[in-house]
Amino acid sequence: MRFDRFQRLVGAETIAMLRHRKVAVFGLGGVGSFVVEGLARSGIGTLILCDFDTIEPTNINRQLYALDSTVGKLKTEVAEERILDINPEATILAYSVKADEIIVDDILNMRPDFVIDAIDDVFSKAYLIKTAVKKDIPIIAAMGFANKLHPELVELATLDKTSVCPLAKTMRKRLKEMDVTLNIPVAFSREQPIKLDNNDVLASSSTVPSVAGLMIASYVVNQLIGETI
Repeated sequence: MRFDRFQRLVGAETIAMLRHRKVAVFGLGGVGSFVVEGLARSGIGTLILCDFDTIEPTNINRQLYALDSTVGKLKTEVAEERILDINPEATILAYSVKADEIIVDDILNMRPDFVIDAIDDVFSKAYLIKTAVKKDIPIIAAMGFANKLHPELVELATLDKTSVCPLAKTMRKRLKEMDVTLNIPVAFSREQPIKLDNNDVLASSSTVPSVAGLMIASYVVNQLIGETI
């Protein structure tokens, strides 16, 4: 049985419940791709994926879907193929577009059981969080993991309790201006970003974003499991 080892841990009732849960993931990069992996291998029945981008060679060091064989393909396309290879019974709703206000509204109007924000754009992140909070849909957001080498310093907290992370600081300011609560769960790192001679392009390791992604997936699954355990 595909989920036998997990079922032994959480029980058949929980596996059945997860099969009927719907989770939306915005962003399929270094963090988001590993979020989806954790959710798919936990038996989440419906995954809504949103990412406009194609895979580039520079993605290969850190993104799950990035291989020589997938360069040039849409991330959503590769993600869907991989998820169905893990769980052929999964339902995938893939949106190969930017997470603008229209698509955020459309996806959140489907009332997913959980939303994961793993996108980089500050405007889109803020709008997604604001809309999820307004609609009372649980959300967890990924903060910044570039220019960092230590996955052991990745933590889960609420946004108001974050420190060090430049993206978290920006998001706190933006959401305050929008009168949105900062009491939302996030994954962030307490590691000081490494200062580089050329900051035009952010640097990234294979381990930090992947660990953050799996921690987010674990948080979501455990929140959903809380309904039955």
